[in-house]
Amino acid sequence: MKSIEVMGKNVEEAIQKGLNELKLTKDEVEVEIIEEGSKGLFGFIGTKDAKVKLTEKKNYTEEARSFLRKVLNAMDIKSEIRIKDEGSALKITLSGPNMGLIIGHRGETLDSLQYLVSLAINKDNDEQYKRVILDTENYRYKREQTLKRLADKMAQKVKQKGRSVKLEPMNPYERRVIHSALQGDSEIKTYSEGQEPYRRVVIDLKKA
Repeated sequence: MKSIEVMGKNVEEAIQKGLNELKLTKDEVEVEIIEEGSKGLFGFIGTKDAKVKLTEKKNYTEEARSFLRKVLNAMDIKSEIRIKDEGSALKITLSGPNMGLIIGHRGETLDSLQYLVSLAINKDNDEQYKRVILDTENYRYKREQTLKRLADKMAQKVKQKGRSVKLEPMNPYERRVIHSALQGDSEIKTYSEGQEPYRRVVIDLKKA
């Protein structure tokens, strides 16, 4: 990120000089006032220029877009990249042909790509950590609905059989969906066991 120190007759002039030099707008920089400056006696005796430091703000959107474009080109995948910055999170949606390659087996490729984008935009980041949510063809929502149905089905099985059920290994996000789906069931408890990437949810009866 670029950073420059600029002087002017007053703070406003110094800031504008810096913006012109950086070719940025005011909302794209952080402004630090080093010297307020003064008009001096009678407006000309002992005058002192203002001094400011302008630092370009981190552009998460462009960094994410640039990184994704390089990865997708390397995979020979053509895709439209739509990004929405929601403050604490960056929501990215990919669309185009061959999106099945992006999703991968049970979303593994999509999750891996999401993780890589997160690493790329948060590397050497002194600002707020930005969470990344990467999706295509509404996969996240569809997968969440599938997991909720699975949770209900397995909970019923546990109640009928009277013994616990261990689900397949899942990533942290998917495990949270299962836990959340069953947290309101007064007869059922859930917990996770095992080590990543083989950690799984266990559905069991609450003890009487």
